[in-house]
Amino acid sequence: MYGRTPLFWAACNGHEEVVKLLLERNDVNPDVADEDGRTPLRGAAENGHEGVVRILAEQSGVNLNTIDNVYGQTPLSLAAEIGYEGVVRILLERSDVNPNTADENGRTPFHWAAENEHEGVVRMLLGRNDVNLDTADGNGQTPLSSAAENGYEGVVRILLERSDVNPNTADDDGRTPLWWAVQDGGEEVVRILLGRSDVNPNTTDKDGRAPLSWAAENGLKEIVGILLERNDINPDIADHNGQTPLSLAAENGHGGVVRILLERSDLNPSTADDDGRTPLWWAVQDGGEEVVGMLLERNDVNPNTADKDGRTPLSWAAENGLKRTVGILLERNDINVDITDHNGKTAAEWAAQNGYGRIVELLRDRVVSTPRYAASLQPTNTRSPSLSESSEPPSKRTRRF
Repeated sequence: MYGRTPLFWAACNGHEEVVKLLLERNDVNPDVADEDGRTPLRGAAENGHEGVVRILAEQSGVNLNTIDNVYGQTPLSLAAEIGYEGVVRILLERSDVNPNTADENGRTPFHWAAENEHEGVVRMLLGRNDVNLDTADGNGQTPLSSAAENGYEGVVRILLERSDVNPNTADDDGRTPLWWAVQDGGEEVVRILLGRSDVNPNTTDKDGRAPLSWAAENGLKEIVGILLERNDINPDIADHNGQTPLSLAAENGHGGVVRILLERSDLNPSTADDDGRTPLWWAVQDGGEEVVGMLLERNDVNPNTADKDGRTPLSWAAENGLKRTVGILLERNDINVDITDHNGKTAAEWAAQNGYGRIVELLRDRVVSTPRYAASLQPTNTRSPSLSESSEPPSKRTRRF
């Protein structure tokens, strides 16, 4: 079945005496592979049968580095992936075992051990002087990157003790070990990595997102705080859409992150993205009243900045019936309710067009050029305030990426 010999089955199931008996025969080939390229040694290694591995490894006709046809793994690779320390130790005793053979995904035995938190296997492999610790897999990820992504503190510490490991190697998407630690690894791994002065906290991925950008966008307040402890952090770094960490946090309503970022003196709270949208603009559209209020407490936040379509935060809030947000914006003495967008409409006209009568009333007393709008500030239809003038943001507009 599947081209598997009696020796293969005996090896896979750890039957040492049967293996020895079969090997006494002159007509038994100890290295015959099945249809998937699996040899008896490979079968013994992937099932952790140390005794059988030792017996087969001593046979002169056995290739210790045979690669299977399934994943392209060697016996050592499989043992390292699963964490069979005894099998790994036996194989590493042999000088003719190649510890750096990569499988079809580009992962070496060391990479598999690091990715699966097998610290014992990691240390064994480090005992070999010829092990490459920084080999990247098919996605460009190094063993350190994989360990950081999975939050394996012990493995990360072991690797950072080595001078031949680059802590800033980026994968094919431009993501460094720190980037992965921020996304998936947790606070402690982030702290460990940032403890190295040569770890760059500002490296961006292919979308221009730095670790701080990702943490801010996803509301990871504690990690944002840890990142901001580094003196060389850029709190105002913009991605390929021109959005800063503050803009991303404001867009997603992460008040805690917004508050931490606003404490920085080296941050511009009014930076506009490629569409001309400021953190306040995004907060009005998507972030909610709490974030809008925080931003408007800052005197250096301009409430009148318009996007590429000429729409101000007030214009957007009025058009979409966000009465309480309109009220918060109108508390600023420098708010200009008379700004027209590229369609020639003011905030009041948008509210009137959509039937938001109470918002029209709020805006009417603040309109500067009253004669122009005297006839236009009547709602075109009457809506129930409980349904139409909501404090909740409507569905998001399509964003450009």
